[in-house]
Amino acid sequence: MTNEGKYVIHATIRTDGTVARKDVVGAIFGQTEGLLGEELQLRKLQRTGRIGHVDVILHQNKGKVNGEIQLSSSIDQVSTAVIGAALETIDRIGPCKAAIKVKKIENIISVKKDTVIDRAKELLLDIVNSGADESKNILDEVRSVLNLGKETDYKGMTAGPNVIKSEAIIIVEGRNDVRNLLKYDIKNAIATMGSGIMPELAELAKTKKTVTAFLDGDRGGKLLLMELEGKIGKSLTHVAFAPTSREVEHLEMKVVTKALTQKETAGKVVARIKTEINKDDDRAVGRGREVAAPDEVKAWAGMLDGLSRNHAVIVQEDGSGSEPIGARSLETALTDSSGAQGLVFAGKVTARIFDLASGAGIENVLGSSVGKVTRKSGVQAYSADDL
Repeated sequence: MTNEGKYVIHATIRTDGTVARKDVVGAIFGQTEGLLGEELQLRKLQRTGRIGHVDVILHQNKGKVNGEIQLSSSIDQVSTAVIGAALETIDRIGPCKAAIKVKKIENIISVKKDTVIDRAKELLLDIVNSGADESKNILDEVRSVLNLGKETDYKGMTAGPNVIKSEAIIIVEGRNDVRNLLKYDIKNAIATMGSGIMPELAELAKTKKTVTAFLDGDRGGKLLLMELEGKIGKSLTHVAFAPTSREVEHLEMKVVTKALTQKETAGKVVARIKTEINKDDDRAVGRGREVAAPDEVKAWAGMLDGLSRNHAVIVQEDGSGSEPIGARSLETALTDSSGAQGLVFAGKVTARIFDLASGAGIENVLGSSVGKVTRKSGVQAYSADDL
């Protein structure tokens, strides 16, 4: 039976030569065997399920290795801390010098409690919000009965009764969007029905003076706008969006009125949304999730000020910085450094800087600027603009 453990020991490992995962695991069990006494023999604890599987992730770069170790424990916190301290006594793995540093010991029960609390808050908000929906204005509910019967079918698309004779139409995504607008006496809406833009809709749009796309306030709404622009082209004259993260089918009358009153010309909105989508795609493909700079990185800003171009400062574990290092000497300096926690570079953070930082076991880099890639090989880069 697998024991998940009450604690997880998180540690980093660095070696000055190439080693494999089995070498690390062997060293952990072998070199702590006579150190901890009979009561804390790791092999025995693992056989009885009180110590879990040893997870080791290694990254090799230019003949050196850095990585992470995770070890789960279901013994008491004192014994777990002793085992963590014992890991740091390992100074050699095979023929290579090694350094293991425990970053933290995580209390799994505490983490699970936090998760339960956060999820309970979300569920409670769902209950409160659903209660608010149930107490909608009675007049709106009664009025909707009169309007629901007025929807029509236009060549397979749900529409309001005036969609043919009106000189203006409002294009929405789904049937429920049309029905919601009918509640507020808006009778010239037509739904794309969510299955691609039908040629019949494009032909109808050509006959109208004004064609407004009224879309949900999420990424789906933006993508539908791009599809409409491609299929309808210049026939699309205006665009309106529901408020962020809201859907047209759930909007109140005053919100619908405000959104349609603030509609913009289609060309202007399409250009803006294309730029937004391209930026989102760039982040998803190459830049990773944008992360706010942590306080420890923000504290390095002073080291960047006045630093000559293409020079670097190595940040030590105590937060102090080295003397400025030129680009040519940086690789040697990082190779010789021990316990470096960060790198400050007066220039653009490129693939070379990522590789050097990764090889030295550095997780965070602060540069004057950062290219399209902000995270690589376990290293997160921040620019001065992120501070």
